[in-house]
Amino acid sequence: MIMKTGTFISLMTGFACLIALLIWQGIGEVAGILATAGWGLLVITAFHLIPMLSSSMCWRILLPVQHQLPLPRLLVARWIGESVNSMLPVAQIGGEFAKARWIMRHGIPGGAAGSSVVVEVTISLLTQIVFTIIGLAALLFYLELNSSLVIEIAIGTSVMVALLIAFYTSQRQQMFGKSASLLEKIAGGKQWLSISGGAATLDQAIIEIYRHKKVLAAASTWRLCSWVIGTGEVWLIMYFLEQPVSLPEALLLESLGQAIRAAGFLIPASLGIQEGGFLLLGAVLGIPPQTALALSLAKRVRELTLGLPGLITWQLLTGQRLWKRHQTEQITEPNL
Repeated sequence: MIMKTGTFISLMTGFACLIALLIWQGIGEVAGILATAGWGLLVITAFHLIPMLSSSMCWRILLPVQHQLPLPRLLVARWIGESVNSMLPVAQIGGEFAKARWIMRHGIPGGAAGSSVVVEVTISLLTQIVFTIIGLAALLFYLELNSSLVIEIAIGTSVMVALLIAFYTSQRQQMFGKSASLLEKIAGGKQWLSISGGAATLDQAIIEIYRHKKVLAAASTWRLCSWVIGTGEVWLIMYFLEQPVSLPEALLLESLGQAIRAAGFLIPASLGIQEGGFLLLGAVLGIPPQTALALSLAKRVRELTLGLPGLITWQLLTGQRLWKRHQTEQITEPNL
């Protein structure tokens, strides 16, 4: 599929910003600091499996008891979903669709698959807001209350809260059934309805999940834990870059860094946005700008290390499924 013009422009803009920041701070110097991590980058990549496991538990809880999959299969689905979202210009949507399709291939009905992913996205946004507020509280230890950075992040968080409330309310009011024709015209809308068995089925499955408050509470706890555990990634990166930070500082960098990245979702992988965010946050903590950029690039290395194999696996499995379908059609086709 040919990349849309707007997406291509966003990608090139983000890439140009990233290159400009690296040139500004010195590509050689930043690369030298990143190289200090050495084999530690593999440790950082392996550590990411822990928050992935926690977020997979969140997702598993949202599936009906009779349709719950073994945790390893859900972990693979999340790996593929994260790979699609981080490596392809899909505005963080394509990966969710890939996850739903993956578990459907393992026997999960479309309504259960689609609804669990939609509610999990909502929980992910909610818990990220909570995590961002924790980061803002940590930031207040380093800045005056009237700092423009605090105000800007607080405004951004308020906007996220408003959007989340609107998204949640629309789900409770059967938004898929009422907006079926519109959803079929926007990217991914028709796919979501087709895999879930139709708008009415998806709406009903989502409402059914929201009826179980204990399930929602347990799922939210696991997802919030995954955000908090991600703090360890920043701590490890800074340790291997030989610029160690405290856990509160790591939490500040991870929570607000994730918030800034989420705000730049229109640019694929938030290229340049994430790096600029770490430059600002690093300045607050007295981290040299070259080290702040190396921190961001270490996260990019982890994304590439996990993302490329994930994309390859997704493509191979998709191709295998299409080949089997083709073979079946040939066998069942009547001889003329």
